[in-house]
Amino acid sequence: MKLVIIFLALFTCGNLYGQTNLSQPFEDCNIYGSITIYDYSSKKWISSNIEDSHVGTLPASTFKVINTLIALETGVIANENEIIKWPGETDTLKYGYRPNIYHDMSMREAFQLSAGWAYVELAKEIGKNQYKEILNKSNYGNADVSIDDPDFWNFGDLAISPVNQIEILMGVYEETLPFSKKSFQVLKEIMKEEETDNYILRAKTGWTRDCGKDTGWWIGYVERKDNVYFFATRLIKDRETHNPNFGKCRKEITKTVLRDLDIIK
Repeated sequence: MKLVIIFLALFTCGNLYGQTNLSQPFEDCNIYGSITIYDYSSKKWISSNIEDSHVGTLPASTFKVINTLIALETGVIANENEIIKWPGETDTLKYGYRPNIYHDMSMREAFQLSAGWAYVELAKEIGKNQYKEILNKSNYGNADVSIDDPDFWNFGDLAISPVNQIEILMGVYEETLPFSKKSFQVLKEIMKEEETDNYILRAKTGWTRDCGKDTGWWIGYVERKDNVYFFATRLIKDRETHNPNFGKCRKEITKTVLRDLDIIK
């Protein structure tokens, strides 16, 4: 218990950091969730909800961050431009109907369009034993891949907290996770979402519909010349609760907070 208390003491509540109310954007979207940020230079954690930042849930497509590294490192795919063959069918009730992703595509395209089927095909080749070993070495969540489904990041008991998401992202940035420099270079390039004169933003969304819940993520980091800021935003709602803005609120909330903290302009 003492270690937990010490760790929590390193966090700053959102409404005390620069007088910014980090909870307001969630209220504006009428959604439960939290945003957790790590200031790399000052080694400061910032959170709108410290308790929620330590709760683990399914990572959904944010798992593509480490999954890309695993696929490359195990040699299941040679590079980001190698084509993954469309298997010809998918469970649209499970994954949703998105006709724009159901075709042969490169891993780069699969990552950027968040084509779940493509990473499921890679996962079948990687195998649960390799996943379990690598996730444990990487300290990724609870490393539970036991569900009888290759899509264990969207369904099952794999769980990761916002804090742990940021720890993984720091391992990507520092290249301290157990992967090669070449694999990190590929991942960082396909994670690039925005580039301005002031910053580069690398990120990945995620959204899963399991156990009657919608769980939505946006994780990533902002590289500036003077600092790096890591973030993990997670939204959760009951599937029966209608909120048409659930998807776009992941990014809108995050960018509002990043602007309020003067991390991006």
